[in-house]
Amino acid sequence: MSDTPTEPPPFQPGERRTGLVDNIAFGGDGVVRLEGFVVFVPFVLPGEQVEVEFTEVRRSFARARLIRVIEASPDRVTPACPYFGECGGCQYQHAAYDSQLALKHRQVADLMERLGRLDPARVAPLVPCPRPYGYRNRIMIRSQWQKPLQRLVIGFVRQDCGLVIDVEECAIAEPEVSAGIREVRANPPPKGGLKVVLRKFPEGWELPRDSFFQNNFHLLPGLVGVVRERLRAARVNTLLDLYCGVGFFGIELADEVDRFVGVEIDRMAIQAARANADQRNLRHGEFLLGDAPTLLPELLARFATERVAVIVDPPRRGCAPALLDQLISHRPAQVVYVSCHPATLARDLRRLIEAGAYRLEQVVPLDMFPQTQHVECVADLRSTSV
Repeated sequence: MSDTPTEPPPFQPGERRTGLVDNIAFGGDGVVRLEGFVVFVPFVLPGEQVEVEFTEVRRSFARARLIRVIEASPDRVTPACPYFGECGGCQYQHAAYDSQLALKHRQVADLMERLGRLDPARVAPLVPCPRPYGYRNRIMIRSQWQKPLQRLVIGFVRQDCGLVIDVEECAIAEPEVSAGIREVRANPPPKGGLKVVLRKFPEGWELPRDSFFQNNFHLLPGLVGVVRERLRAARVNTLLDLYCGVGFFGIELADEVDRFVGVEIDRMAIQAARANADQRNLRHGEFLLGDAPTLLPELLARFATERVAVIVDPPRRGCAPALLDQLISHRPAQVVYVSCHPATLARDLRRLIEAGAYRLEQVVPLDMFPQTQHVECVADLRSTSV
C-alpha cells in the first residue's frame, strides 16, 4: 500500500491505535506505519510495540503521543531527568547511549544520501562524548506568566506546545550552569516573556557575552582533533577561517599552517579573536572584520589556492549562497565544513559537488549534543582542480 495515500486519512485526532516503531526520523520522532500511513511519535525506539493517541492528522501523515510501551526495546533506559518527556530540550534520554550514537549515525548517513545525493559510506562512525550528561555550558531559560496558574513559570519550553514548564535543574547542563537556574528562581524576572542566558565561560579565551562558542567543552578537543587530521591529510599551508567567531579554529590550528586568517562580521567577536591570538603570541595570523563572501576573493588572491584550506562554521541555516558561489568559482584546495545541522550541510555539500568544483572525502559526525536530536559534523571537501 502507498505511503502517500490519496484517500482521506483513516484516523481522527483522539483515536488510539497500536503499532510497531519502524525507525527514528531526524528530529527524534519515531516512525509508525499504520495502514500505509506514516505516524510520527516521540520518545519511542525502533522495534517497540506501542499504543499511541493521534494529536494531529493530515492527508499524508499524522502525529501522535505515546500512551504506553507494550513491548520495549532492549535499548530503552530510565531517563536521568524528571522533566524528560515534557521539556523540549532532550529527545533521547530514554535510549541507551550506544543506541543514540547508532541512531544519529543512520540519520546523518540518510540525510547525506537523500538530500545531498552523496555516498552514505562516506559518513564515519559517530564520535562519542566522554560526558553524556552535565556537558552543556550554555542554556537559556524563560519566564512566562501563565494565566490559568496565576503565577510566573520559569524554565524551558515544553516539547508539545509553546508553554513553559517549571524546572529546578537541567541534567545535560554543566553542574554550575544548572545551579544558576535555582538562583534565577530565587530572584525571578519581574515579568513573563523574558529570557535569561546562563553560561560557563571557557578558560583562557576572551569571549563577549553574546558571542558564539561551542557548547560542549568535553568533546571540543575531539572536534579540533578531527579538523586537524583533515588539514594534515590535505597538506595545505594556509588556513582561512570563515565565520571565525572569537578565532577558535584559526588559533587552535595555527601550528599546522604557515599563515591563517579569520573573518567575522561580529565586531566584538573579532576584537576578542585578536586578543586571544595576542595572548598566545601568535604572529603569523590576522583577523578581519567583514562579510565572508565579500572578503574571500581578495584573500584567495593573496595566496596560492592549491595550498589553501577554508574552514566554514556557519549558523544552523548554512552558508550564504554567495559564499558557496565564491568557493565554486575560486576552488581553494580544501573546504572543511563544520556544521551543527546535517540537513543544511547536505544541501550545501550537494551544491559544491554538483557544480563540479569539489569531491567529498569524508563526513565525521560528533556527538556534541548527547540526549538531544542535534549532532555536529565535519565534512572534508577537496577541489577537483588539485
